[in-house]
Amino acid sequence: MLELNRLQQKIIEVLLEKDALSSSDIHTAIKHRGEDRALVTVKRSLSAMVKERAITVSGAGPATSYTISPLGRLFADIDTKQYVAIEPDKRWGLAQYNFELIPAIENTLLSKGELKILEEATAEYHKRTQRLSPAIQKKELERLVVELSWKSSKIEGNTYTLLDTEKLILEGKKASGHPKSEAMMILNHKDAFMFVRQHANEFQTLTRDNLEKIHKIIVKDLDVESGLRSKPVGILGSKYQPLDNVYQIGEAVDDLSDAVSRMRTPYEKALVALLGISYIQPFEDGNKRTSRLMANAILLAHNRAPLSYRSVDEEEYRTALLTFYELNSLVAFKQIFVSQYDFAARNYTVR
Repeated sequence: MLELNRLQQKIIEVLLEKDALSSSDIHTAIKHRGEDRALVTVKRSLSAMVKERAITVSGAGPATSYTISPLGRLFADIDTKQYVAIEPDKRWGLAQYNFELIPAIENTLLSKGELKILEEATAEYHKRTQRLSPAIQKKELERLVVELSWKSSKIEGNTYTLLDTEKLILEGKKASGHPKSEAMMILNHKDAFMFVRQHANEFQTLTRDNLEKIHKIIVKDLDVESGLRSKPVGILGSKYQPLDNVYQIGEAVDDLSDAVSRMRTPYEKALVALLGISYIQPFEDGNKRTSRLMANAILLAHNRAPLSYRSVDEEEYRTALLTFYELNSLVAFKQIFVSQYDFAARNYTVR
């Protein structure tokens, strides 16, 4: 995992916004951002960052310039609220798919501290899920399914309340005053979760086949085509435009499959799948819902706790995702993932 100090993060911020710059220009820019360091100190940091592959260098002598690398983008610690508050067309992020990003993802994305939180939560989860009676297992499964289906749908703008969702899933009662599509979205979440739980052995990693299986369930009866899309899609509130060529989309999914396979831990596999599917947007609709179910499928396949996202702030989730789309920084979303896993492992007993 790439770890950057305060000065290096300031350099990353400048290069995200300004692209290729000389060491003198970087020195001036970070000084304007409140980081008053000697030029020699900045040059020393730049050399270290080149060695760590956080940035790349080109040219020689006075023509030497530095550019942020895909790895540097991943670990850029961005003020997401401040960035997203800028009007989409005035942001300095990427407007197109970054072909270098997914292949550049290393197998270690979690710090020692983050991994410690996750492993301790998992240990607690395994302890709490031992020797449960069938009645408790059934009740806990129902609770997780209801809360996951509600919150994952709510993130997408579904207006069912948690109580409405409970009545729909457990009693088959649809809420009045809501379109049928909202009920179907929720029921599809339930079906998708039950499918991945029953077929956990198929989800040790992500493949194009198991990804399409989940998506087909997620969009059932929602007038959405299954299979990789051949038409362009836009992202509300973002300048980012995903790929619109079906062959390139297929190649991107294959790259994502490779990235998930090389991850060191189940947590990192799930995190990369979650972000990668959202970023590629391989389907006509239902991409983020599919990404959340795929992440859970991978976690369950590795005997880890599934996420409900119950306590996540929807706006924080969207903001972190937009930052990943445009700046390719996973820092904010990784924090959400770690906190949601910790919450889930300590609050549910579903295996």
